[in-house]
Amino acid sequence: MSESTALILNGKALAQKIQQELKAKIATLQPKMGRPPGLAVIMVGDNPASAVYVRNKERSCEKVGIASFGKHFPANVTKTELENVINELNQDEKVDGILIQLPLPSQFDSVALLHKIAPQKDADGLHPVNLGHLVRSETGLRSCTPAGVMALLDEYNIEIEGKNAVVVGRSILVGKPLALMLLDRNATVTIAHSRTKNLAQITRNADILIGAVGKPQLIKADMVKKGAVVIDVGINRIKSPEGKFKIVGDVDFEGVSQVAQAITPVPGGIGPMTVAILLKNTVLSYEHKI
Repeated sequence: MSESTALILNGKALAQKIQQELKAKIATLQPKMGRPPGLAVIMVGDNPASAVYVRNKERSCEKVGIASFGKHFPANVTKTELENVINELNQDEKVDGILIQLPLPSQFDSVALLHKIAPQKDADGLHPVNLGHLVRSETGLRSCTPAGVMALLDEYNIEIEGKNAVVVGRSILVGKPLALMLLDRNATVTIAHSRTKNLAQITRNADILIGAVGKPQLIKADMVKKGAVVIDVGINRIKSPEGKFKIVGDVDFEGVSQVAQAITPVPGGIGPMTVAILLKNTVLSYEHKI
């Protein structure tokens, strides 16, 4: 196979740059505030993937100077106990951001718990109040992954205005907020999903194509217009024929990088950006208190 010609959009490098900026900002704000910014991460149960994500978030907090308040609970914790913890964190002056690590064990209604977080401490940008600000193009805390996608497009000066953007995926975590952010930047946006008929026909019209559906390597080279910008939000764990596990995205990177103008890798693309925006949201909430 010929060498890939696509520009690799390096989310890891941009995330490190954002973290350096946040570190500098915290250093100037902390003397005024008399304390560092604080992020509380609530984790329930012992999902190994979640444990890895939480550790990464806590390590990233440490790097930039954010105090992390980890709240880890066994899977049999009650809904009332969790609600009480969220209420305490809402009241706690040292906490600027609160995050519930998803997925929660199946007995919990994660949406109802997310609603309990004070909107101004909603580090994940998923509270209906913050999503409402997004719908109305008002300032507010933004959903981390979609905001990370937008920051990466901007870093590489990828033109959004007037372009056809196709988002494959309609979750409240990524697809819907990302479509709104692209619309806000004057892209013409199409949302496709798992029930879309003739998906390839739609994706081939995209100048900017985003895979956010959670299906390993769903988007193949023949579904991509030559010269398109392809953003892969998927993180899927698959087993290779040798029985080893590897992480792949929603895009067939090998094939698509032959036709795309620019593409994000998995890992090292949008994943690190999500964490960088989470930290940025926490610092924004902290700043608003001054």
